[in-house]
Amino acid sequence: MTLAEAEPRPKKSLFVLKTAEAILADLDALVGAEPAKSTQARMAVLAHMRQVLAEARAGAEAELLANNRGTRCAQNLCAAQDEIIRAIHRFATTRVYPVDNPSGAEAIALSAVGGYGRGTLAPGSDIDLLFILPYKQTPWGEQVTEYVLYMLWDLGQKVGHAVRSVDECIRMARADMTVRTATLEARFLTGDEALYGNLVHRFETEIMPRTGPEFIAAKMAERDERHKQMGNTRYVVEPNIKDGKGGLRDLNTLFWIGKYFYQVKTSQELVGKGVLSAAENRLFSRAEDFLWTVRCHLHFVTGRAEEKLTFDVQPDLARRMGYEKRLGLLGVERFMKRYFLVAKDVGDLTRIICASLEFHHAKDMDIVGRVLAPFRSGKTRIKGETAFIIDNGRLNIAAPDVFEKDPVNLIRMFMVAGREELLFHPDAIKTIRDSLRLIDARLRTDPRANGHFLTVLTSPLYVERILRQMNESGVLGKFVPDFGKIVALMQFNMYHHYTVDEHLIRAVGVMAEIANGGLRKELPLTHELLPQLNDTRLLYVALFLHDIAKGRPEDHSIAGARIARKLCPRFGLNPAETDTVAWLIEYHLLMSEIAQARDIQDPETAKAFADVVQSPQRLALLMILTACDIRAVGPGTWTGWKGSLLRALYYATEPLLSGGHSQVSQSDRVNEAKDALAKALEAWPAVDVETYMARHYDHYWLRAEPELQIEHARMIRQADQSAQPFAGSIRVKAFEGITEVSFYVPDHPRLLSLIAGACTMQDASIIGAQIFSTRDGRAIDTFRLRRSFTSDEDEKVRATRIIDTVKQLLQGKRTVLIDLGKESRHNKRLKPFALPAQVSVSNAISEKFTVIEVAGLDRIGLLYALTREISDLSLTIGSAHIGTYGEKAVDVFYVTDLTGQKIHVKARQKKIHDALMGVFERPEQMKKVANG
Repeated sequence: MTLAEAEPRPKKSLFVLKTAEAILADLDALVGAEPAKSTQARMAVLAHMRQVLAEARAGAEAELLANNRGTRCAQNLCAAQDEIIRAIHRFATTRVYPVDNPSGAEAIALSAVGGYGRGTLAPGSDIDLLFILPYKQTPWGEQVTEYVLYMLWDLGQKVGHAVRSVDECIRMARADMTVRTATLEARFLTGDEALYGNLVHRFETEIMPRTGPEFIAAKMAERDERHKQMGNTRYVVEPNIKDGKGGLRDLNTLFWIGKYFYQVKTSQELVGKGVLSAAENRLFSRAEDFLWTVRCHLHFVTGRAEEKLTFDVQPDLARRMGYEKRLGLLGVERFMKRYFLVAKDVGDLTRIICASLEFHHAKDMDIVGRVLAPFRSGKTRIKGETAFIIDNGRLNIAAPDVFEKDPVNLIRMFMVAGREELLFHPDAIKTIRDSLRLIDARLRTDPRANGHFLTVLTSPLYVERILRQMNESGVLGKFVPDFGKIVALMQFNMYHHYTVDEHLIRAVGVMAEIANGGLRKELPLTHELLPQLNDTRLLYVALFLHDIAKGRPEDHSIAGARIARKLCPRFGLNPAETDTVAWLIEYHLLMSEIAQARDIQDPETAKAFADVVQSPQRLALLMILTACDIRAVGPGTWTGWKGSLLRALYYATEPLLSGGHSQVSQSDRVNEAKDALAKALEAWPAVDVETYMARHYDHYWLRAEPELQIEHARMIRQADQSAQPFAGSIRVKAFEGITEVSFYVPDHPRLLSLIAGACTMQDASIIGAQIFSTRDGRAIDTFRLRRSFTSDEDEKVRATRIIDTVKQLLQGKRTVLIDLGKESRHNKRLKPFALPAQVSVSNAISEKFTVIEVAGLDRIGLLYALTREISDLSLTIGSAHIGTYGEKAVDVFYVTDLTGQKIHVKARQKKIHDALMGVFERPEQMKKVANG
């Protein structure tokens, strides 16, 4: 039995349990007079067992689809497995290896352990068995054990097993916590029941007494390590339903603790012990049933013991469980929101039980106390506070009616907990949860409550911890109803790693970390700007609200700004502050989009951005907010390369807003760049420097970074001196997390396409490209690749392979398939997603170039296909800006026609649009193409 009690089986069950007796009768009829040990008999037994197992699985799945009762499905599968094992064991002991006069040593008991021992079994779960012996193994016992195991293995089942005497079981349980846990969950299946009873009795009398604290400490440490390995959050968008935070393993931990420490077998008994309330017990049962429902569906859909809710299976699970699109949310998003709310419930139950252990048994449980953070004995007052006290080291209410008398205390208590660096007393947690009804319209508009909340929100020392506690308790969603709408909300895409509420709390946490002096190496400009700000409070408020309108049919930035204009005055911000916060939210994506999808070296980029920003103060605020937002998206989302793009945009825009834009003309900038390069190349003969510089057009000096100009000069000089028509160079930039690969070759209409193909062939992800031509008909192309290896040397090896591949492609020694990457794992992961492709052609973004922006479903080989199509359109690419946001690709190309002019003719613009749309509409094309 699990801790959650099973509800009665439906009257018209679609699952029919075939008993061991019935199976055994079938086997006798099948085998007939054939010797039970014969190969023919064994094959007949195996075939029938396969049929019984298949029918049981089909019946369990049919009932699951009919009623979505996961616990019942797991119990059905377990019951069927029990009967199959009993039948195999009895056939082995009475037909295959019968013993007329068994000795005391010729006894054996089969026990289910692990998850199977709890009486629940997922479709793909292992079958964990313990063969219990009275003494040492006998030849008869070995024969029976092997027959049972080989029959189960031949059925295709994964069997974990141990064969031990009772003495060995007790000795190993005493020494090994894993064995102790398995023995705790042991459940009798078949064989000598007295032998099993002896093991249970000895375990309960020799192992369990006085070892409760030790056992609990081990289980809690094991849980913490498991959470750490899984990312230590329950709000990842591809959660592990078994081992993830808030998953079934957490409920198992509660089962183990309850059974071991409180000596209970059901969650109802925990109510009697005062650990759970009746409502919390119902929550336990509902959470367990939902998680088992998801897990059983997941195993049936994948056909294996898959525990991770990956994007490709989430839509199928949502459909099987009856979640449909509603109120602007996809069915899969509604399903995942339900999952995260249940995971939150599991977390609440874990905290309740652990806090109860910690408080009520701290005196007797020194070991548990060290794991669960010990109480300090006694009650003490808090200076200046009458509503709250420190109760055994935890923050508690001073009287039962503290919240009833003044609901503002519901908000104030969190501020006090942060300020005093205190954790909550378990009684306070329960009282808060029971008092959520007091958070009404009057409290939401109370200036004192909002003042306390703003203090929490803008206190870097504790804001992330307290916001998360407010969210977990339900207070945050009730106090800010718009926030409540995005609690546990998942966006079905591969870009965001967390639910929306978790992302917002993490974004505020990043800001707090910066304010506390952290991330100096990762965000150097942010630390330079922070002291210059008039009021950092606005950043905390803007970060807390910037995605609060997600999940609505309208643009979340515009809707979020509208919500901010409503909430900010409530929080105590004046009209000017409210306007700034609303502006930050409306444009919170702008700086990132421009930095990653526009040519920052193009003067028009900074001018257009400056027209929107309008002030240096807003530019600094937006820079910091953008960095915090990206870092909070998920691990690996922020890179040094993105940081360098944001800094470049900031430095290009700031002079325009502070009045310095008119001081340097374009010709002055060209001359400054040439002078800087000449100084870096002072070891060259002056005439060589002059000759080299004359090869470049003016736009090269305006658009190529100084460090890149130096790298190009050295690469080209080396190629010229060795009279080589092809050259490549590599620059690993560790801080930015990129590797730059440059090429110097005779210009070629398909050059960019071939380089993109070569990168894909070497599993390199392109994040940007700069393309230049020289006056003597050569091309200088630089590709920036996302770093894949820890070692710089490994990065250089891959870059060298790319250079060699490009050379072979240009020489016709290798070819690129147009369906490049079609069978890649990445492309298969994208199958659940559907994104409409978009292509825009604009002459308003740049003075010199026509800008083509392409957005749609990403795939391996997409950039190759796009650049090849652009080449076929007789366009010259000046620069390419490659962006990938999960499953979405946003690629921007600055192009001219072959004469260097913009594309002005409408008919040609339409032809470009239609051709690039075709790249998305016809990805199934498969043909080999020449590279001449």
